[in-house]
Amino acid sequence: MGQYRLRKSDSSFEARRFRAWELKQQGWKQKDIAEALGVTAGAVSQWLKRARAEGVESLRRRVAPGSAPRLTAAQRAQLPGLLAKGAEAYEFSGAVWTRARVAEVIRREFGVTYDESHVGRILRACGWSLQKPARRAKQRDEEAIRAWKEERWPEVEKKP
Repeated sequence: MGQYRLRKSDSSFEARRFRAWELKQQGWKQKDIAEALGVTAGAVSQWLKRARAEGVESLRRRVAPGSAPRLTAAQRAQLPGLLAKGAEAYEFSGAVWTRARVAEVIRREFGVTYDESHVGRILRACGWSLQKPARRAKQRDEEAIRAWKEERWPEVEKKP
């Protein structure tokens, strides 16, 4: 049977960093702190160095900043209005919006290039959702289908 490891929460990692600082203030050696907390001596060294340089509050959890969005908030707010004009307004054949088409509209309107996969995230953030069109034959005769269901199906259907 395999062993499973519980994933520690961000707060438990933060608590270890603060505990390392407390132990150092009590005179513990970095090597002993690392052993007691189950981390490497290098990790303890980095935590203590950061606490000394930036203050103890620097041991709190930090969110990675990531890169700045290429579309401004104002541009992102304009996007639903632009798409509401319809795909034909941008000289696409057919009224269906695809991620590739939306990426093209963003490029034309704002001069920003996005990969199609990221366009899906932008659309979800704007409140749009994926819509898959029902695949039906163009020559489908709804009236003939209705008549068959009402007249012929009861005869074909097995009775218990």
